[in-house]
Amino acid sequence: MAKTLLRSGNLDDFQAVGGGGQAVFESALQIREALRLRKQQSIVDCLAIPQVNDGGDRVDWYSPVEGSVSSWKAADEDARFRALRYLENTLASVESLSKKCLQSPKTAQQLFGSLLSKAFQFPGENFLFLVDGKPVICFWGFVNLNESARDDVLECLRESLIPEAAPEPINDPEPEPTPVITFEQADEPLIAPATVVRITPEDLYAPEPAPVALPPVEEPAPAPEIVPKKRRVPLWSLPVAAVIVAAVATPLLWPASAPSAQPSPEPAPAPVAIAPHPVKAVEPLAMNLPLHQAEVVAAKAKEPEPAPAPAEVVIAAIPKDAMVMEANQVKAGSTKFLNGSWRAILDVKDPVTGKPPSLRYQIQNNKGFARVVHGDNIVCRTEVFSGLHSNGELMIKTRGNARCTDGSRYPMPEIACKAGTSDVAECSARYDAKTVVPLTFKKAGA
Repeated sequence: MAKTLLRSGNLDDFQAVGGGGQAVFESALQIREALRLRKQQSIVDCLAIPQVNDGGDRVDWYSPVEGSVSSWKAADEDARFRALRYLENTLASVESLSKKCLQSPKTAQQLFGSLLSKAFQFPGENFLFLVDGKPVICFWGFVNLNESARDDVLECLRESLIPEAAPEPINDPEPEPTPVITFEQADEPLIAPATVVRITPEDLYAPEPAPVALPPVEEPAPAPEIVPKKRRVPLWSLPVAAVIVAAVATPLLWPASAPSAQPSPEPAPAPVAIAPHPVKAVEPLAMNLPLHQAEVVAAKAKEPEPAPAPAEVVIAAIPKDAMVMEANQVKAGSTKFLNGSWRAILDVKDPVTGKPPSLRYQIQNNKGFARVVHGDNIVCRTEVFSGLHSNGELMIKTRGNARCTDGSRYPMPEIACKAGTSDVAECSARYDAKTVVPLTFKKAGA
């Protein structure tokens, strides 16, 4: 019987929760079947049925029961109150069953109890639907990205039922009381008459008060003005100065031919001739040096070396959505070119379907996860990390085998990539020493 599709969405848009080292979604079908075998049908009917697509990145959620479907927000207030009470009772049964399984000595029972304690976590009120008035949860086992599991699972539903607070009334100021007039006061005027002040002629012509004598204020005496003294030159000093000037200037005006008043010098003594000593001639030294005629040797011109032949430049078209290991990033040790979602194409075939397994990688800053879908829609998931070697080789490794929804483990390869023609990544997947297969990365969605 075909079930009603309630909601669809990408797994990468949410964060899975779990317990015992395993995610709830990886064992969603097994959890529903275990509850059915324990005759907990009321709990099973609250959990929508997931169906993963062929790409392994999108999931559809179907209603487990038939009936008219309404979203939580579209339902009336009474229907939402009844659904909330139903979920509270169901959640109490789930917690009781979870504690009982956790106290079991069997490891499988403990794992089931740990997963069941987080199974009813869901992102928000938009993921709850009412089918014939009964609540059905989609994306159970998930929370919003960058959020943790809520202590009160139904907190988001209770908040939507809280009525909006009514606006507080504005406190108007109290009106002033109206005065009450009695019968006896009816003839009295409402406004008190003004007081009449009588002014006599004596008030108009009253004598002015005698002025009060103030003590005289002594003004400070002005400071005497300083006048620079002028130095007077006596008139009798002018002739004396003229005489002095004339006495000084007269010798300077005498002619050069005037006889000197000084006595003539004595005659110098006659010079005496002194015979020089004979100088002995120095005999020239005989130097017998070999002499040859200089020759000019022409420098030999270097023969030019043949220029190397230019290397042929091969320009190849880059395939669409291929992974390109940019040379500058590889040289700097950066793996920014790896950030994003990638679809890995393996040259192998699944023994069940005869098709290659769907392998996807989600990596950001050298960390992420890988998801494999093989066989009859069996989903496996594991964490991965990446890095660059000094020789420019990119390595992508996993932390053990991937966990699958059917409880099995799927072996994950170790991937090595090098920049090939036009820096396009040439990769290979190594499962063991003898099993190495080619691998190609394509941008997800191509």
